[in-house]
Amino acid sequence: MNSLIGHQRVSAKGVVWSGLLAGAAFMMLEMVMVWAFLGNSPWGPPRMIAAIVMGRGVLPPPATFAIGIMAMAMAIHFMLSWVYALIYGWAFGGLKLGMAMVIGAVMGLVIYLINFYGFTAIWPWFANARTWISLFSHIMFGIVLALSYQAIANKTA
Repeated sequence: MNSLIGHQRVSAKGVVWSGLLAGAAFMMLEMVMVWAFLGNSPWGPPRMIAAIVMGRGVLPPPATFAIGIMAMAMAIHFMLSWVYALIYGWAFGGLKLGMAMVIGAVMGLVIYLINFYGFTAIWPWFANARTWISLFSHIMFGIVLALSYQAIANKTA
């Protein structure tokens, strides 16, 4: 099916791998760019994610590595990545690569807007991360998610 939006047959393999790949790409981009361009600790973004479940006590300072905090951050982050991959696969799984890249970028932008402008009512610390780095990382997340989902789902179809 090549409709723009609607119920598509979802590839479980596509969801798992695209969520994993996009989630890893996002986290690496975010951590490296926060350190390289802002001079902040790369452990700050994972701590912000972990604080969703663990509470404000894990927010920086200190923005140091802690295995329990990192494990919680990764669990939350990858679960959300898989949810987004499932949504993408269901809604847009039948797209060609060019349109998938555009839709992926838009999806990343929408996720950014929801996370950093909507969810700040619940988790206000995300307002502090409204930077071009977060915006760029989310757009890249969407692009990697869409392209990897299409490649994997089409290969296994």
